[in-house]
Amino acid sequence: MKLHIKKGDTVIVNSGDCKGQKGTVLRVLIKKNRAIVEGVNMVKKATKPSAENNQGGFVDKEASIHLSNLMLICPETGKPTRIGRKVVEADGVKRLVRYSKKSENKKEIK
Repeated sequence: MKLHIKKGDTVIVNSGDCKGQKGTVLRVLIKKNRAIVEGVNMVKKATKPSAENNQGGFVDKEASIHLSNLMLICPETGKPTRIGRKVVEADGVKRLVRYSKKSENKKEIK
């Protein structure tokens, strides 16, 4: 399944409680169509005492957010953009690349 968001992308949340927050994608959950974004959609999780956390208690953790609520930020312009895909042939090898629809020169996004 091809997604418009990949691990390491900088995204902005466009709806929900965290609207307007920016962050980097830490993980993409493909089967659930969700992503975990650094510093966005924080929840408190109760933890039991363990070797690394003797006391136990509450820990702040990022929860997943649906991919439809995320929009990629163009590396060139720094503004939210939609993503397109096109086939590029280089050295006789065809590959599918993502590109920014708002950018004037339609450069590929890595």
